[in-house]
Amino acid sequence: MNATTGLTDSKPLAAAALDAGASRPAPELTVVIPTYNECANVPLLVERLKRSLAGVEWEAIFVDDNSRDGTAAAARAIGETDSRVRCIRRIGRRGLSGACIEGMLASQARYVAVMDADLQHDESALVAMLEKLRGGNFDLVVASRHLSGGSDEVFSAWRQKISRGSSEIARRVLGVSLSDPMSGFFMLKRDEFEAAAPQLSSQGFKILVDLVASARGKLRVAEVPYVFRERQHGESKLDARVALDFLALIVAKLTNDMVSFRFLMFCAVGLTGIGIHLALLQASAMEGLTFGQAQAIATVGAIAWNFLLNNALTYHDQRLTGWSFVTGLIRFELICSVGAISNVGIASWIYDYDSDWWIAGIGGAIMGAVWNYLVSSAIVWKQR
Repeated sequence: MNATTGLTDSKPLAAAALDAGASRPAPELTVVIPTYNECANVPLLVERLKRSLAGVEWEAIFVDDNSRDGTAAAARAIGETDSRVRCIRRIGRRGLSGACIEGMLASQARYVAVMDADLQHDESALVAMLEKLRGGNFDLVVASRHLSGGSDEVFSAWRQKISRGSSEIARRVLGVSLSDPMSGFFMLKRDEFEAAAPQLSSQGFKILVDLVASARGKLRVAEVPYVFRERQHGESKLDARVALDFLALIVAKLTNDMVSFRFLMFCAVGLTGIGIHLALLQASAMEGLTFGQAQAIATVGAIAWNFLLNNALTYHDQRLTGWSFVTGLIRFELICSVGAISNVGIASWIYDYDSDWWIAGIGGAIMGAVWNYLVSSAIVWKQR
């Protein structure tokens, strides 16, 4: 009490309010929502979560890959008046799996869920998933389109075939025994995720397959049906690169993460560069250029081709644009020029010890490819 005014001092009250806020326990459930250009869907999804999760202590973490349409700002605007809504904005990093991993690692809830922001996942299924985890008999609950009561009829016939074919590959090759292993809608105990996180890939789109395959049968899994809905706003992010990401995941898990699919892609691109090199060499020679001139043009052209293809495919999640594209091309040309010199040097050294020309050639090519890959990853396509 203030002796002069007879009023209660506001400072102790403010401190008490801060103390009360600081002691608030973590929510029971964190819903992680990876986003890229989903601005219009964010407020709609939050309202649906409020209705579906009434009576549950929950929070939503939007993990945004630096959307151009203001998705992060939309999530933060809601968070200014509702502390249950948070946003992680990622700069220089792309990919659904990586976004999911970062969001789940930012949670302190007992349970974490992953769902899309496009409103195609039925948020009412979260309650059924949560109840199964609360029972203590399961570690992971997957929302499935392929159980009785579920559906993916909004997909075209072609999309349905791709989805079911990928699911069959995951079941047969990786032993993932789920009715819908390609689902992006699931919930699990956070401590189980924390244990699995070091084995998960931050690349690609199918984190559920990665999670279950990495667990090697240790997770107790349940499924609940849901009906896949029409997208409300924005455009689908699925394209041909998803197939590459899925193939990368298959290779990684089959080799116990010993073989980098990105390196295999880098080498495959290099093989196409050989064809470009020979074509340019022939075309330049036909124009009357000396062999040295033709070889120089073919080499520069082939390296440029490799850069374009690697930028579009091998490093699509770190794709260079604008001025970074130009400087990246220059760096790649220089790196590969050094790689070509090392290729010749290593091959000559091997040939001195073994006169089989093909062994020397392969050895030089491998060393050149490894040099180009490692240095390019560190300098050209480094995480920005």
